[in-house]
Amino acid sequence: MNKDKRTQIFQRLQSQNPHPTTELNYSSAFELLVAVILSAQATDVGVNKATDKLYPIANTPQGILDLGAEGLKGYIKTIGLFNGKADNIIKTCKLLIEKHAGEVPQTREELEALPGVGRKTANVVLNTAFGQPTMAVDTHIFRVSNRTGIAPGKNVLEVEKKLVRLIPKEFLMDAHHWLILHGRYVCKARKPQCGSCIIEDLCEYKDKLS
Repeated sequence: MNKDKRTQIFQRLQSQNPHPTTELNYSSAFELLVAVILSAQATDVGVNKATDKLYPIANTPQGILDLGAEGLKGYIKTIGLFNGKADNIIKTCKLLIEKHAGEVPQTREELEALPGVGRKTANVVLNTAFGQPTMAVDTHIFRVSNRTGIAPGKNVLEVEKKLVRLIPKEFLMDAHHWLILHGRYVCKARKPQCGSCIIEDLCEYKDKLS
């Protein structure tokens, strides 16, 4: 795929949704961090149902610590892998207080040092909370990047690096959200909705559906 075609793709995605953002509910960097940790192998809708009840009670590292692991589990037990996630969140809260004065750090290295935080989670927080042009490649972005030809790659890291390098700079800040939403609602895994896709004529997928 050439640069001109990529530019047209993101121009169209931008015109359709000028100010994209995450579908996770949050009002602070810490709330976003916890929500993203919870979202691993879970839906944003399911996470929001849990955090909408949790955050009015506890939405700071100290507040979560005061709940304790068992108290936290009571709020997130509807989310997959909630036991491990609760333990990681408690450990992360302790580290945030001990090493970062209760604030969420703004570097990838410091974020990835927190329990339950991998590269993808760190990239989401850096992009969405702190406005850094990172690319958090989830299953949707990986699929869309390969299927359309925007940035094909054999693994998540390869796709991430290609996207950061190849997406025109003026679109890089919001590209993560556009690609996730496109994969979630249009370029679906089993049955992509090619007939109603605004970039169908630019997409290089060979097996398009009507």
